[in-house]
Amino acid sequence: MVMKSLDFTLKHPFYGSTGTRVFRISCSVSVSSDHTSLGLGERPWKTSDARLVLEDGSIWRAKSFGALGTQVGEVVFNTSLTGYQEILTDPSYAGQFVLMTNPHIGNTGVNSDDEESNKCFLAGLVIRSLSISTSNWRCMEPLSDYLSKRNIMGIHDVDTRAITRRLRQDGSLIGVLSTEESKTDDELLEMSRTWDIVGVDLISGVSCNSPYEWVDITGTAWEFSKDGSHAENFHVVAYDFGIKHNILRRLASYGCKITVVPSTWPASETLKMRPDGVLFSNGPGDPSAVPYAVETVKEIIGKVPVFGICMGHQLLGQALGGKTYKMKFGHHGGNHPVRNLRNGCVEISAQNHNYAVDPASLPNGVDVTHINLNDGSCAGLAFPAMKIMSLQYHPEASPGPHDSDPAFREFIQLMKQNK
Repeated sequence: MVMKSLDFTLKHPFYGSTGTRVFRISCSVSVSSDHTSLGLGERPWKTSDARLVLEDGSIWRAKSFGALGTQVGEVVFNTSLTGYQEILTDPSYAGQFVLMTNPHIGNTGVNSDDEESNKCFLAGLVIRSLSISTSNWRCMEPLSDYLSKRNIMGIHDVDTRAITRRLRQDGSLIGVLSTEESKTDDELLEMSRTWDIVGVDLISGVSCNSPYEWVDITGTAWEFSKDGSHAENFHVVAYDFGIKHNILRRLASYGCKITVVPSTWPASETLKMRPDGVLFSNGPGDPSAVPYAVETVKEIIGKVPVFGICMGHQLLGQALGGKTYKMKFGHHGGNHPVRNLRNGCVEISAQNHNYAVDPASLPNGVDVTHINLNDGSCAGLAFPAMKIMSLQYHPEASPGPHDSDPAFREFIQLMKQNK
C-alpha cells in the first residue's frame, strides 16, 4: 500500500483576483507488479480476452462469454431485432458464427418455451453489447450461462457494424473464435484459410436418428391462426434436414398428424406409409453436398403433394433439374420483404439461407411464385402438374413475422385436392 497525491488547479472568478485555487487530494492505492506505473490493482471489469480472426486477415479483439476454447465457422450476420434464442437453436446455423446486427442482446434471458430444436447447433455468437441483467417474466437463466452449459462460444464488445459492412462488401467469411492465448494470430489465420463449409454435408449432423411421431400441440396462448382447427386430418411425413419445432407446431395447428423421419430415410419407406403429403424441411449448408437427399426428393415428387421449406426448396429445385448457387452473404433475419407474384401481396418474412435456386435453370412448367424484393432472388416455386410448392424462407417464423403462415393452409388445400 502506498500513498499518492494529486494536485489540480480550478479557475473561477469566485476565487478572487487570481481566479485560481489549487487543490491537493491524497489517497492510498494498491500497487501491483503489473500496473506499478499506473498505481492500479486488479481491474474490476472484464478485459478483452478473445479474438475473432477472419480469413481476410483482420483481427477483432473482444470479450468472451459462454464457452471457452477455439472454434472455426462461417461468419454471417442476422438483422433480427428479437428471437435470439430461436436463432441459437435453429439447426440451419450449423457450422456458422451468427453476428447479430441488433446491438443489445440478452436482455430477456432464455426460457424453455422458445427452443426451435433440442440443442444449439451454431458455432458461436457475435454481439455488440451483452445485457448485464435480464428482465422478462419467462426468463429462466442468463444468456451467458445458457451458452456455457451448451459449450457454445460467444463474444461481445466488438464492432459488429464494421464487421457487417465487411461481410456485405466481401461476402461471408470464414473466421476463428479463440480465447486461448497460446495460439498465435498467424495460427488462427491459417485455420480460417484451410477450413471450408462449401461441399460439406451438414444435414447428417443435425437430423434425427430414427422416425418419431410429433405429439406436442400448440398452446392456446401461442395459437394465432383463425383456421387452426380442422375436422379433416392429414398425415404428413416430414423429412428432418434440420427441422424447426415451429414448423411441426404449425402443421399440427392445421390438423395434421406428423411423422418425422431422418434425412436418409428411403423414399420407398415413406411411400409405404401412404401419407397425404410430404414436407422437406429447412436445414444447414450446401444442397449440392447432399445428393442422397436430392435422389429421395426425385423419387417422391409426382406421387404425393410436397411442400419444401428453405433447404427443402433448394432440394426440390435440384430434383426438378435446376441449379443452386451460393449467395454473396445470404439472407438472415426477420425483416425480409417478399412479393407473392400470384396476388401481388408483399410479405415480411424470416429468412436464413446462404444458397438460392437459379430460376433460369428450371424446366418449363415450374413457376416462380415469390421473389425477394431486396435482391430479386427466387423465394418460392410451384409445379402444379406435380403437386409441388416451396418457399425459400420460413412461413412458420418464430417469433415472427407471421405474414406467410397461410402457406400452410395452401399445403392443406393441395393435399385436400389430391384426396
